[in-house]
Amino acid sequence: MATEKLSKSAVAERALRLGDEEGLEAVTIRRLAQALGVTPMALYWHFKNKDELMLGIVDHVLDGVRADRAATDPWPAQLRAMVEALVTVMREHPILADLLHSVEKDEAASFSRATDDALTLLTRAGFDVREAFWVASYLLHGAIGLVAAQPDCPTTIPSEQAAEWRRQKRLKMERLPADKFPMLVAFAATYTEEPDPERYFAFGIDLLMAGVSAVAQSIHA
Repeated sequence: MATEKLSKSAVAERALRLGDEEGLEAVTIRRLAQALGVTPMALYWHFKNKDELMLGIVDHVLDGVRADRAATDPWPAQLRAMVEALVTVMREHPILADLLHSVEKDEAASFSRATDDALTLLTRAGFDVREAFWVASYLLHGAIGLVAAQPDCPTTIPSEQAAEWRRQKRLKMERLPADKFPMLVAFAATYTEEPDPERYFAFGIDLLMAGVSAVAQSIHA
């Protein structure tokens, strides 16, 4: 990529892909410059150091998490759309959850904008601004938890080994004393089937939103 065509967005996007492919530890100014075919100095026009680069990745990847549905849509629909967008981008980019824990995310413009959008919707639901911030934090960490706990084997396990991983998991759980752990032994049978991630994530988002809606309704009771 020629230096004159190297935009801040392009650098952040390539850094994001590098992290997805090789892990967060691989994302350094020197390694990124190598991947882009430029000198490290060319990147310092956009990011002065690795901390700024990491923050730039967060700002770039969260750009699509926004309340941009029709203004006439009810607040639960708009808020759910934001949560769905966040979960989707986390599924696409496994390094995002770690990044959100490791950078000063409040300094990322897209994160602040998304937070402000969420607070607007939540105050419309009846929460005061402090409660709204608590709920927004709950949804953020709930989304991170959903992605971290998604079913099937860890991402470090090659896909061709997934069936064997599930078999070993089932056998280990079936060996538990049934008189002490009857439900875990029963749950072991679920490992005979391939997981349904779409059902899992839809269910998880339903669960998160149900909690917010229930508390919002109690405010107006």
